[in-house]
Amino acid sequence: MTDVAGRPESALLTPHVALRRVEIVVNPMSGGTGPEAATEARDLLRAYELEANVVEAEPPRVEAAIEAAFATNPDVVFVLAGDGTARTAAAMAGLDGPLVSPLPGGTMNLLPKALYGTADWRVALHRALTEGLERTVSGGEVAGRPFYCAAVLGSPALWAPAREAVRNRRPTLAYLHARRAMRRAFTTRVRFKLDGEEFHRAEALGLLCPLISKAMDEPTGLEAALIKPSRAAEVFRLAATAVFSDWRDDASVETRVIQRVDAWSRQRIPAILDGEPVQLQPEVEVKFLPVAFRALAPARDLSPAGGSA
Repeated sequence: MTDVAGRPESALLTPHVALRRVEIVVNPMSGGTGPEAATEARDLLRAYELEANVVEAEPPRVEAAIEAAFATNPDVVFVLAGDGTARTAAAMAGLDGPLVSPLPGGTMNLLPKALYGTADWRVALHRALTEGLERTVSGGEVAGRPFYCAAVLGSPALWAPAREAVRNRRPTLAYLHARRAMRRAFTTRVRFKLDGEEFHRAEALGLLCPLISKAMDEPTGLEAALIKPSRAAEVFRLAATAVFSDWRDDASVETRVIQRVDAWSRQRIPAILDGEPVQLQPEVEVKFLPVAFRALAPARDLSPAGGSA
């Protein structure tokens, strides 16, 4: 239904949070958005009784646009961009900034999927506005870089660029990345010290945050998985399943809940933080963050709908 001005009939806003003004920062160059995303967001927001400002920003202006959105002191800042930008916005907000809503605008969308149970940014936007409450999100930090869903340190992370190239239908680039990963698979062995105990030598360490871990009901730490495959084929198999999809069912993996990790290698440590590949220094510290930022999102027990979860 529409009103006399031709606008959609107003949708009911969430009763859990007072929403009057919202900011939305859209990166049209991100893989899950597109050139019409900002216009579409403005149209969708007309159905809600609130003041909304939609800003379109392309790299390298995205971070500055998020800072400008925070400066207006809105009730919530929505970010429709890639995985790295979602992490950046959450880290910039911290506990003192406004509520943050990272919408799924990237390729893996780990953080948005964990919060909204969907890969469709339109559904996520609707859920945040109609069902959202203030949720404190815990996470981890490695060498000053935050992550809120999962991190992988070690050689399986080398396969992330190859998998991304396959996803983008670039077979030649995928082959080059895969060949590089295969050459380095057993040359980046890393030592890990969990909670200050003895060092463990492993091919990789996986870390799950409480947001997506099934091993804890409360945010008591990071779920750590020491990955100790004995053959290259096992490393490749673990990498192909995104490492953190089936940890508890794998004989080469042991898990525990930890607060801190010290990692050491003879060379730079490849890693994946919330789906984004990075290169870390040979010595890094990982810390658990009991409270990292505040999100506008439905309760944790929502069921996936409106897209792949």
